[in-house]
Amino acid sequence: MLTIPEMIFDALISHARSGSPLEVCGILGGIDGVVSEHFPMTNTDKSREHFMMDPKEQFAVVKDLRAKGKKMIVIYHSHPDTPARLSEEDLRLALTPGVSYVIVSLAEKKKPVVKSYRVEGGVATPEQMAIEYGGRPCQTRRKLRLI
Repeated sequence: MLTIPEMIFDALISHARSGSPLEVCGILGGIDGVVSEHFPMTNTDKSREHFMMDPKEQFAVVKDLRAKGKKMIVIYHSHPDTPARLSEEDLRLALTPGVSYVIVSLAEKKKPVVKSYRVEGGVATPEQMAIEYGGRPCQTRRKLRLI
């Protein structure tokens, strides 16, 4: 299960909306499936249909996460006009092992949909996601909403 703090979850949707009608992309970092870091990235393709992260930005993010004892645990991007599912191109390019792939769909502008997937051998499997409200991941009492 992937756990995302409410503030970061809301930031993903804001990032997608601010970049629309183009796809946006980014990285989430953390430990053991619990997100604690958000890094919006530059979509160097500047496209409505696909994305490419700036390699220099990616390297800087991974270096920053390692310095904090954390890992890249999510690669995310938006679909401005299509559902929150991985496209054939998304699956073909999902080459980073051990990460979740999160899609923010703005197909319904007033009601964004966010879904997470794990990809292995070119096959996407939906992943349960929990949004953490009113607390930090280190607290023992957390309010979670499963989506």
